Amino acid sequence: MYAVADSLPVTEVRPGTNLLVMGPPMTGKYDLLCEVLADGHRQGDAGLVVTTQHSADRLREDVGERLPDDAEPQLGIVDCVSQERGMGQEEHALTQYVSSPGDFTGIGMASSKLLEQFANQGYQTRVALDSISQLLMYADVKTVFRFLHILTGRISAADGLGFGTMDADAHDDQTVNTIRQLFDGLVETRTGETGRERRVRGLPDAPSDWERF
Repeated sequence: MYAVADSLPVTEVRPGTNLLVMGPPMTGKYDLLCEVLADGHRQGDAGLVVTTQHSADRLREDVGERLPDDAEPQLGIVDCVSQERGMGQEEHALTQYVSSPGDFTGIGMASSKLLEQFANQGYQTRVALDSISQLLMYADVKTVFRFLHILTGRISAADGLGFGTMDADAHDDQTVNTIRQLFDGLVETRTGETGRERRVRGLPDAPSDWERF
């Protein structure tokens, strides 16, 4: 089981589970993912991120600031940003670069390589895709659905814990409902009267009320 009480309002999540993190822009989806990954390091889990919005070095910095200065998390990153934007590329054994968020073949190969590497080392792995909305800017919903079907299947087969973010306001209901079919549960985010709030749906023992985070 994955211990997630420090980052989600549930105690444990079964291996092989995939969760969709969905809400309007600027409601904390990315921050929530960083906390889930940092929490994973504290629990002895590896992390794997497919990032379509932030560079690998930015992501390592954002996860690292949630950990002690001397922490070295097992964090694999598939960077879909740096090559397309002409940014510098860090030399890191756990970073793979692909040409753009539309390079689904490259993303699939790189993420599978890192996921297999962590499995061979005996790690449980938390896998994050940030974001599905960005993928939908590069391909139609059928293409993205097929890619996510393969990715979530690999995560389940490896007994990983998967997360994918999606901007709720950026897509029509049909697109959202199509993507949601691939996920076992839903983490919703919003901005409430007291600030950022979240709730989990579709998981055993998940509280039904919104809570601040």
